[in-house]
Amino acid sequence: MAGTLSSFWQRYRSVGLIYRIAIAFVLGSAAGIAFGERMAIVEPLGEVFLRLLNMLVVPIIVFTLITGVRQLSPARLGRIGGATVGLYAVTTTIAGVIGLAVANVLQPGRGVEFVGGAAESQSPPSLTEVVLGIVPSNPVTAMAEGNLLGTVFFAIVFGIALTYVRANKEEYAESVDSLFEAFEVGAEAMFVVVRGVLEYGVIGVFALMAAGIGTEGIGVFSSLGELVLAVAIAVVIHITFTYLFVLMMIVSDLPPIAFLTGAKDAMVTAFATRSSSGTLPVTMTNAEEGLRIDERVYSFALPVGATANMDGAAIRQAITVVFAANVVGQPLALTEQVLVLVVAVLISIGTAGVPGAGIVMLTVVLTQVGLPLSVVGFVAGVDPILGRIATTNNVTGDLAVATVVGKWNDAIDVTGGVWMDGPEASLKAPASDE
Repeated sequence: MAGTLSSFWQRYRSVGLIYRIAIAFVLGSAAGIAFGERMAIVEPLGEVFLRLLNMLVVPIIVFTLITGVRQLSPARLGRIGGATVGLYAVTTTIAGVIGLAVANVLQPGRGVEFVGGAAESQSPPSLTEVVLGIVPSNPVTAMAEGNLLGTVFFAIVFGIALTYVRANKEEYAESVDSLFEAFEVGAEAMFVVVRGVLEYGVIGVFALMAAGIGTEGIGVFSSLGELVLAVAIAVVIHITFTYLFVLMMIVSDLPPIAFLTGAKDAMVTAFATRSSSGTLPVTMTNAEEGLRIDERVYSFALPVGATANMDGAAIRQAITVVFAANVVGQPLALTEQVLVLVVAVLISIGTAGVPGAGIVMLTVVLTQVGLPLSVVGFVAGVDPILGRIATTNNVTGDLAVATVVGKWNDAIDVTGGVWMDGPEASLKAPASDE
């Protein structure tokens, strides 16, 4: 009996994790459709998976950021930080433009009868609140409450302070190195835990999809189909053009298919969890093991991206506002669409990387162009699928930017990982003329 179980386990493990998760995704969706609300019984199994992922986020941020800062001089930290934030701003702006372009071509919502729906207007954070939220009044409280911007800020400041002490206080240099090594060991230990959580993720993804579709119905995919289709098309265009063509082939001279191979685990997890922050442990694992990005880059770029890089949110907000204008019979003028673009890009930065945050942020964009907030209740019916699509975009963008910054700083090993694995490596973009 033991031999049979061992043989079965070995055959099971021989199948790649991403394929096991994909199968679980399909089977979970099928079970939800077939058995309906009865599949709610497995929802706790999915909740355990989400809790495990969220459990890892703060310690991974703290361990990896401090370890990464150890390897950075102030000058290099400035270069990496400036390039990362700058690329995030550029890609988010492009995302908003693509969203509006797709919305104007497809015109989702035309001919749709608005049936109303209750919605409460929730006040989104102001610019001042977003800026102040970066600096925690209590770093321990910030970590306990999951304030990722505050946690990132404190970890970077503390890491820089340690490097300063090591460089200017010889009597403490050895102790600081020992502390850095302890953080490095902690980071490695967390990645071991991540691998275990991903193994459980096969069960977790099945449960999430089965319970979600079972309780909400197949309507989560079919109702308001024009809106979902428009957002999906815009995301595909953004990933294909901005990330794969511009950032990978043109800017980095790297094979786009190999990049997708290295990012696929994070993309599937993002779609299943609808949380950029919750996917962070998987994103970091992909960056290190598949894309071979140096820790000093991904340990900074990915936590920042999970909290501030919301390309998918910018696309979603831009298209949803055009959709809302159409269903209430108030098409937007060009000047109003420009206002939507600016607001969507700015507000996406303050959108928390957690499920459901986008529906709250939609209220401020609607208010800016004078559309009724009751539309939010209408759109909420497809919020789960819109959130999944947008989060997949966000996580893909985080890894794309980290890859580019790594290439610019000679902090990526293009001789290993996905860059040299399989036939896709032969599809590398033509070498530059330099």
